[in-house]
Amino acid sequence: MALPLPLRRLVDALTRLPGIGEKTATRLAFHLLRADDDQARSLAQAIEALKSEIRLCEICLAFADAERCAICSNPNRSEETVCVVEDPADVSALERAGDFRGRYHVLHGVLQPLDGVGLEQLKVAELVERLKQGVVREVIVATNPTVEGEATAMAVARVLKPVGVRVTRIAHGLPMGADVEFADGVTLSRAIEGRREM
Repeated sequence: MALPLPLRRLVDALTRLPGIGEKTATRLAFHLLRADDDQARSLAQAIEALKSEIRLCEICLAFADAERCAICSNPNRSEETVCVVEDPADVSALERAGDFRGRYHVLHGVLQPLDGVGLEQLKVAELVERLKQGVVREVIVATNPTVEGEATAMAVARVLKPVGVRVTRIAHGLPMGADVEFADGVTLSRAIEGRREM
C-alpha cells in the first residue's frame, strides 16, 4: 500500500531512530495520525523542547536543562570521586544502580581511529582541566568492555597518571544469575582478574 507523502515522511523519520523498524514506525505513525490533536502537538512540542532546551552540564558534560546538571548541583555528592563514562546514557544506567555517590565525566564517545576519533575528539582535555583543580582524588573509568572501550580506558589512564590522581577501572565479569559453564572465555578471564577478597 502506497502511503500518502506526509505519512511516508513520518515513517521514514521514525525508522531512523534506534530499534525502530519499518513495521513499528508504520504502527506509530498510524497511531499519531489517529490520536487527537493535543497528543500529537504535545509530542511535537516535547521534541522541539528537547532540542532547544537541553545542553551540556558545564562540569560533567552530561545532558542538563541548566548550566549544571542535578548531580553536579547536589552538594551531597562527593567531588573527590569522578566516574568517567562514554555517553550520557551511561550516567542514567549507573544512577539506576544507586551505589555511586560521586560525580561523573562524560567523554561523548570512544576511540575509533578508523573513523578519525582520537583523544582530541573526546572530552579528555576537559577532564584533565577539572582534575587540575586538586579536589578529585580518584577517577573510576567505566567505559564499556569492548575493544574500543578498553582502548579508551587505557588511553585515558595514560593521560591522567601524570596528574597524580588514583585511576581505577570498573570490574567486568559474570553477571548475577549467570552459569560459569556458559560464559565465554573473555568474560571468565575478566571475572578472574577482577576478583576481590571475601
